[in-house]
Amino acid sequence: MEYRIGVIPLPVYVISIGVLAYFQLQGKLPTEINVAIAVLAIGGFTCAEIGKRLPLIGRMGGGAIFATFIPSVLVYYKILPASLVSSVTDFTKNTNFLYLFITAIIVGSILGMDRKVLIGGFARIFIPLSVGSIAAGLVGTAVGTLLGLGAKHTLFFLIVPIMAGGVGEGAIPLSVGYAQILGRSQGELFAEVLPVVMLGSLTAILLAGGLNLLGKRYRNLTGEGRLQPGQQEELQSSKEDPLPEPPVTDIVAAGLFAISLYLLGLLCNKLFGLPAPVSMLFITVLVKLARAVSPQLQAGAFFVFRFFQVGVTYPLLFAIGVALTPWQTLMAAFVLPKLVTIAATVTTLVATGFIVGKWVKLYPIEAAIVNACHSGQGGTGDVAILTAANRMQLMPFAQVATRIGGAITVTLALFLLARFA
Repeated sequence: MEYRIGVIPLPVYVISIGVLAYFQLQGKLPTEINVAIAVLAIGGFTCAEIGKRLPLIGRMGGGAIFATFIPSVLVYYKILPASLVSSVTDFTKNTNFLYLFITAIIVGSILGMDRKVLIGGFARIFIPLSVGSIAAGLVGTAVGTLLGLGAKHTLFFLIVPIMAGGVGEGAIPLSVGYAQILGRSQGELFAEVLPVVMLGSLTAILLAGGLNLLGKRYRNLTGEGRLQPGQQEELQSSKEDPLPEPPVTDIVAAGLFAISLYLLGLLCNKLFGLPAPVSMLFITVLVKLARAVSPQLQAGAFFVFRFFQVGVTYPLLFAIGVALTPWQTLMAAFVLPKLVTIAATVTTLVATGFIVGKWVKLYPIEAAIVNACHSGQGGTGDVAILTAANRMQLMPFAQVATRIGGAITVTLALFLLARFA
């Protein structure tokens, strides 16, 4: 029972696969939540385990890459049964449990953060993020132009989609705006920018895995998830003095508290149009700075954060791979000039974050990882990038890079295109 595939004990793993296979052969895979959890857990931890065990790529975020993209390949080549794909897709889209994951990670990580440096971290991260975005735009446009893609096409159809904030908040509004300005079909434009978004995210995942590897070799470059030197997580236990496990009542209370903050975020979205995760993030920061939460509730929230980080990440990535990552769309961007331009853009964004982050007294590896999230596939990309980097504590800053950075990118792009179209 102590030999495990991911976190699943081997006998549990084998029995679960056998039972699921029986139901699948009978053509009657139940649609209830227990079955969905079993399917996602087995699929996610299996793919992650394979990715982690591969030489080199296993040390560069192979678990996150395999858990996200192998399911997409299996769906494309019809290796996964259609009923299983339908069940996972329906569960993922109907429950939208990605936002439950982001809620637990954001609230838990912020409440576990040192309030003295919390605001400093949010203020400083905009500097490498802004400089990196400008540098990536200039370098990417230059590379695309030299490769014959044209400056205008490169900027608006490669560079901007990479940094637009994903699919829902980036590619869709971008394609709608482009359609109105250029007089073309929104569906046609969406199909053109979507592969770029996905390939930019994949590049960021690979770079994040490489940064994690670099941090293991050069410890002075990383805070192991802390953004600033001198920052301490208030609720992070040490091996010498471990924190007592919070009682179940505090854990449940903290989980419901996190959900209530997300509900406030939804309300802000309805009233002001700000994305719910970003609203929730700002509300949580205010709650933390106002000392409005007891130490017991903070400890419970940190426990919830750890549970989702360890137990839910890979099943979630598997669900994203099956339901939200069409392999044929990703393959559409596999044209050499596009590949080189996308790689140059994301690499410049990350490298600038590394250099400027060190200049503004942030840990360069953490600053670079946050910048990488600016080229991610929205919330799903943030999860995959931070998992590859083993830096899930950076989720609040990643959301700033993705949501706010993406919104600014889309707004500026539409303004410029309307002026010079």
